[in-house]
Parts: sequence; structure tokens; C-alpha cells
Amino acid sequence: MGRQRQMILNFFMNSTGFHETAWRLPSAEPEGVTQLSLYKKMTLIAEQAKFHTVFLADAYELGEKVKHQALSRLEPYTLLSALAAVTERIGLVATVSTSYTEPYHTARLFASLDHLSGGRAGWNIVTTGIGNTHLNFGRERNYEHAERYQRAMEFVQLAGKLWDSWEDEALLFDKARGLYADDERIHAVRHKSRSFSVEGPLNLPRPPQGYPVLAQAGSSEDGKELAAQIGELIYTAQQTMKDAKAFYADVKSRAERYGRNPEHIKIVPGFSVIVGATESEAREKEAELRESIIPELGLHRLSKRLKVDLFSYPLDGPVPELPDPSTINENRSRFELMKTMIESEKLTIRQLIERVSGGNGHRTFAGTAVQVADELEEWFTGEACDGFVIRPQALPAGIDDFARLVVPELQRRGLFHTEYAGATLRENLGLPRPANQYAARRGEERGVQPV
Repeated sequence: MGRQRQMILNFFMNSTGFHETAWRLPSAEPEGVTQLSLYKKMTLIAEQAKFHTVFLADAYELGEKVKHQALSRLEPYTLLSALAAVTERIGLVATVSTSYTEPYHTARLFASLDHLSGGRAGWNIVTTGIGNTHLNFGRERNYEHAERYQRAMEFVQLAGKLWDSWEDEALLFDKARGLYADDERIHAVRHKSRSFSVEGPLNLPRPPQGYPVLAQAGSSEDGKELAAQIGELIYTAQQTMKDAKAFYADVKSRAERYGRNPEHIKIVPGFSVIVGATESEAREKEAELRESIIPELGLHRLSKRLKVDLFSYPLDGPVPELPDPSTINENRSRFELMKTMIESEKLTIRQLIERVSGGNGHRTFAGTAVQVADELEEWFTGEACDGFVIRPQALPAGIDDFARLVVPELQRRGLFHTEYAGATLRENLGLPRPANQYAARRGEERGVQPV
């Protein structure tokens, strides 16, 4: 009998929780949003519970909701480098945009984080089509949807060339002969295209993992194609198990068509959770968050996301007709998810605000440890996912609740590991270390078949 399949758990960390007004709760620490101590405390809880990764979002603009929402966020490389020094096994995943950074700079930063952490870095690849980010980078507009994904594919492929520009055997450390490195094993990249011009090589050795783990979030057609070709940890959002199973089967089959092993693609939908010692306690926490909602904030967020001015409609009336999804340039897959949810559940504007405040389109759930574990087990064993991105609606209390109550229940059922499998993030996720393309090419030129 084979070993029981076990789920991947990722802790999506922000400062005060994923309910947009959780910062108002007595247990919240909004004054700590720029303090290492808050993130260190939460990350250590997650590592002690054996979460595979701590996962950071990022954006390159303040946004327009700071009046009512705790939006300040630290730059992820800096924060994760600090957390690398106080952790040992948990993976460190940073969100970085391919639309507003450059391949050489990004490849160097991730190589640095992977070296400093002993092989625990992950890159959440996003294409950034939301808001006014372009105004902070001297652009007249954000890239169009298809253009963003074309750029992202080339960007990631170029980053791979840069990580591979040093073969694993390039470092010699030969003090007697005065040879630090074998320069025949260090390669120029010489990449030129309409979008990028990079000479290379990278100015530091290949990362311990070869490449950082490549995470990706996007459920549009372009997003699924990118995931199938280069993604390894796929972060997604579905409201129902039926939709999750369809996404899971779709992306895995696309990956197979590209010659990839589907077991090397881990699909992890987001779950926005509230956990209580009893069901009544969970409901009380849920009600407390509901009472913290500021309708103005919800109306602003949804009007921007749905491209309809909801301020001119009654809160307890139906959501008005929405635009065709094909006209949406900003996060099209999330727009389609919300449109489907509104139409299938016949939500009023107030109900939609309540749903989105805590989940932003992700599955939301409140209950006891057993009830939460039941929900996660059903999705996991039903081939809807390979694990989850846990998004506690209130932090820091929410990660402590999940780690203290839910993780032991999952472990008792044999659904989650009790110890890390290895030292690197790739080892812990069961992902292979990528072969070096330059070393393989050199072997082929000598008539040696790459392993």
C-alpha cells in the first residue's frame, strides 16, 4: 500500500488579516504593520506548525482605501531576508511583478534570498494590471492583459537563463592554485528581444535550489497557460468544489500537453478561515468581523473591481448588471469569479460586501477545528487541490488558532505532515531541482546525454 497523500499548507501573511476591517478588532496590532516583531511572531507560529511556506503579497502603489483599511506593507525581499535569519525550514515566497521589474534585478534578488535562506525561496509571479501602478513607473497605462502574460513568459524564461548562467560546478575554491571559479562554466546570456536586452551572466552563483520555486496566481485563459508551462505552486481562488475540480483537472492536463509531470504542479486554492474552539465561538468571531465592516470601503472596492458605480444603488438592492468579462483588463479571472457568485446566489450589494470583505473572492469558512478540517479534507481527497493557501481573516490571532486547533486535527487524520521532509522548499514540496540548461547543452556538444 502506498503512502497516504498529504496536503500542502501555505500561510498567506499580511499585517492584520484578510478581512479588510480586521484591524479594528481588539486582538489586532495595526501599529505593528511596519515592525519585524509582528511578522516574526506569526512566521514562527507557522513554522512550528510545519506550514510549507509563508506567502507575501505585494503592490507598487498605496491604493485608495487607506482611509479605512490598514494597507501599509513592507517590501517583501527585505522582510523575507529578515525572516530567513530567524527560521530554519519554512519556505519564503515573495510576490514580484513581471510588468514593473527587470529580469536581471529580479533574478539576482531571488538568488540572494535563496542563498541566504539555504534554499527556501519562492517567487509568486504576477503580471499587475490593477490600479494606477503605471503612474509610479513613468508609464501612460498598465500593459494590456495578453501583453502582460507574453512579457511574463519571456521574463521567467530569461530569469531561468540567468540562474543557470553559473553551472553548479563553477565554484572551485582552490586556494593552492588561486582559482576561485571555473570561468568556462559561467555563461553569458546575450538575450535580445523587443522587451528585454540582457548580456549576463548573473553576478553570483546559481541558487541552492537551482531556481526558486515558481508560484503563480491567475485563472484566466492566459493565466492557466502560464501556470501550465512554468508554474510549480499555483495559487487560485474558487468558491465551489465543483469549480476547483474543473480548474485542477484543466491545469494539470494542460501541463501534460507541454510535456510536464502533473505531479510537479501543486494547486493550492485560497481559504479565508475563522476557527473557534466551539461553533458558537466561531460564529461570534464571524459576527464581530461583520460588525466591523465599513460600507463605504466595500462600495469603493467593489465599484473599482466590478467597473460599476455601486454608490448610486441601494445597499439592500440587487447588484446591477456587470460588464462583459472580455472588456476587463484588470484581474479578469477574479472579476469572472465574482460575477458568477453574484448571479448564482442573487446577492444584494450589502451581502456582496460582506462576502468580499473577508474573502475577496476566495472560499470563506467559519467553524471548529473538526469542521474546518472536514472542509479541507473534502476538497483535498476529492481531487480539487493539492493543498491550500490559508488566509486567516484576522491576524495575528487567526494563524495561532489554525496552528493550535486545525493542524493537529489534520495530522491526526494523516492528511498533513508532522515534520519537514527536507532542508529546501523544493524538497518539502516534492519538486525536482531544475537541470542547468548550459551544462546540459555542453554535455550534448560533447556527445554526453544529460541525465
